[in-house]
Amino acid sequence: MAIQQRTQVGIIGAGPAGLLLARLLKVHGIDSVILEARSRAYVEARIRAGVLEQGTVSLMEEAGVADRLQRDGLVHDGVEITVAGRRFRVDFRDLVGKTVTVYGQTEMTKDLIAARLAGDGPIVWEAADVAVHDLTSARPSISYRAAGLEQRLACDFIAGCDGFHGVSRSALPAAISQTYERTYPFGWLGILADVPPCSDELIYASHARGFSLASMRSPTRSRYYIQCALDEKIEDWPDARIWDELELRLGADPPPHITRGPSIEKSVAPLRSFVSTPMQHGRLFLAGDAAHIVPPTGAKGLNLAASDVHYLCRALMAFYRKSNDDMLISYNDTALARVWKAERFSWWMTMLLHKLHPERSFEAQMQRAELDYLAGSRAAQTALAENYVGLPF
Repeated sequence: MAIQQRTQVGIIGAGPAGLLLARLLKVHGIDSVILEARSRAYVEARIRAGVLEQGTVSLMEEAGVADRLQRDGLVHDGVEITVAGRRFRVDFRDLVGKTVTVYGQTEMTKDLIAARLAGDGPIVWEAADVAVHDLTSARPSISYRAAGLEQRLACDFIAGCDGFHGVSRSALPAAISQTYERTYPFGWLGILADVPPCSDELIYASHARGFSLASMRSPTRSRYYIQCALDEKIEDWPDARIWDELELRLGADPPPHITRGPSIEKSVAPLRSFVSTPMQHGRLFLAGDAAHIVPPTGAKGLNLAASDVHYLCRALMAFYRKSNDDMLISYNDTALARVWKAERFSWWMTMLLHKLHPERSFEAQMQRAELDYLAGSRAAQTALAENYVGLPF
């Protein structure tokens, strides 16, 4: 017989979406249990995004877990874009009066886990055979196995924050589920190294050899990416070859000062745009990568998860405080309205900056014309800045 448990909100997934939702719910007096398929060590070691919109920073502050973020986060007033050796800057603070903050998702995850384990409620690590039940009833539940024991968690609501490959999205009935997807014919080869960044701000570069990005995680840790073929093998890219390629693609006048050093992580990641609808079914609500994926070009993945959490948390607060389920009923439409705008921006940034077409094609000329327009138009830069710093929740 399964061990029976009870909570208000069952959360599947201990990534940023699940952890942030659990913390915000606790702050507002709502209990939850988190189920995570992986170990704590695995979750805390995952290397992911690191650019936070102001809205995401505000949610961390509301959650009471922003001390390290405020101390160690790097506030950026803009980004630089390099096109064929010419570099120009998009000034966020001047154009829209907002900024972004560089703070690694790994560090954000550690902050949220520490707060959770300090007394917020349980995280069940390495939960196996997770399944959801009775989603259209008033008492949905989650079954799982932990430490060799069959268990069942009864809930008022279930938040599916378990990513693209999790069980939550697959629980949507086929009759109502619809997906939208765009796969890109290239990937990003990323390198992480304990060397000072080559610039105080991110540099996006469009080059004849392909896109590149100079980013960072701290004043002493750099993150770089280069556009590559999907079938590239990491073993074909020794560190020296990557540094050589970065110097070529990021080259400008004056050139950025790239400090070379041994990599501490290298990977090749495919790029895709993906949306699954609806984001709710009965008392199951999807958030984060369980519902959508964006290419990393626009720095939107983690921030979209945070906006989902914002909407879902407010909806649950209205239900428990006022017995009002209007926001729960409209969660799908509210969240998707922002999701599609972020998908559009991430797609646009990706199509704008990557090598996609033969050098003498019409499409390549249009790409150059748009980049040239962006370099000289305050209106165009304002549109980029408004989307990059994050649209309002």
